[in-house]
Amino acid sequence: MDAAELKRRTKDVATKVVRFVESLPPGTATDVMGKQLLRSATSIAANYRAVCRSRSRKDFINKLAIVVEESDETLFWLEMLVETGKATPEEVEELSKEMEELLRIFSASRRTAAQANVTNQ
Repeated sequence: MDAAELKRRTKDVATKVVRFVESLPPGTATDVMGKQLLRSATSIAANYRAVCRSRSRKDFINKLAIVVEESDETLFWLEMLVETGKATPEEVEELSKEMEELLRIFSASRRTAAQANVTNQ
């Protein structure tokens, strides 16, 4: 999968999260969790774009680490919404699957880049 495809996928999932958050029932807890979910999911797309503009391998690894963290945080907020009864497992299933797949991709990319960086030193 190339960078353009990952840019598209991260932007698509961010857009889906925006729509999902807007559909959540009102309430203080839902508002807080929804905002956190919105921040982390949109951060993935924005930070992946920054990864693609990295100036060095070290910069690439550091920026990709942020994407990994934000991907994991997005999954956390989806889980919290389900566990607190603010969303159903069915409502978050597609988003969770896409986030899990993206997290695996970004984690593997980061590991590969870090190992190559160690090898080249």
